[in-house]
Amino acid sequence: MRPERRLSVLFPHMVREPDELLRVAGLVRDSGADRLWMGQSLTVETHQALAYLAGAGHRIPVGLSVALMALRHPYDAAAQARSLAVLTGHPPVVAYGAAEPEFATALNGTPYARPASAVAEYIRVMGRLLEEDRVDHRGPLFHVGRMGLPRLATDAPLPTPVAEIGAGVLRPGMARAAGASADVAVTWLTPPPYVRDTLLPALSAGATSAGRTRPRVATVVHAALDRDGRNALLLAQLGAGEHLRVHHYSDMLRRAGLDVHASDPVGSARELVEEGIFLYGKPGDVAAGIRAHYEAGIDEVVLNPFAVARVHGMDAALSDVRDILAEFA
Repeated sequence: MRPERRLSVLFPHMVREPDELLRVAGLVRDSGADRLWMGQSLTVETHQALAYLAGAGHRIPVGLSVALMALRHPYDAAAQARSLAVLTGHPPVVAYGAAEPEFATALNGTPYARPASAVAEYIRVMGRLLEEDRVDHRGPLFHVGRMGLPRLATDAPLPTPVAEIGAGVLRPGMARAAGASADVAVTWLTPPPYVRDTLLPALSAGATSAGRTRPRVATVVHAALDRDGRNALLLAQLGAGEHLRVHHYSDMLRRAGLDVHASDPVGSARELVEEGIFLYGKPGDVAAGIRAHYEAGIDEVVLNPFAVARVHGMDAALSDVRDILAEFA
């Protein structure tokens, strides 16, 4: 049976060719998955790729996880989100993050001194621009001087809400900031008990401090099926290894009790598989792992077939996703 909570699909890498994107969008449409998510693509830019899908006839719900705020002012981010809402007919989920300090420094000359505060200010300004005719904001990082988005034609199809604005969340400080400012908290590689015991309380505390409802949680989950010629540890290592080399991911996982280290990719991959963070097994096994995420309080699981796509190709990745979704049909 389809879960009460949402089950979606991530396009697994930057866009290399439009036909691949069309195939994944078709799978989402035909399988009844809730949403097609994409990460930040710098080959074909993400917003333009999703607009292309809508123009090609795939007017499906979409989400960005996680866009990089250093690339655009919140005014442009609001305009991009509203454009997707008009073109797809659905409110997009648009989650932003501060990116790696090196990336922010390369574009801005300096990293964000307080990333959680920077993201919170960014998405608050973006949200106001989508809701208000005129915004006057003079904050520590961003400025909008008494202006708003131009009005659409009165008959323009615009969903309500226009968009769900999210933040990438891994640790309690960002969770508290997102709780006070975001509609959605988007997590990657987060163990279900860690979400339940650490992130959800921090999200709730942030929401309470701002007098608002706690954001829902969408978690991107690596998944692969046990098929001939596959190795779970190799897939986990190649699928999640780049994240494990980034400090805030490894720090989060160690806070959650995992023994992960950039210097030990094999042992770290084993931890991900054994702890049910990289889901591997028969379709029923992976479905049970997805349900464990729901039981921890996660509202939306986003299937990420990146490892299989990288090692065995997109056809194999799409076959896995179809078989996993079929467990919930």
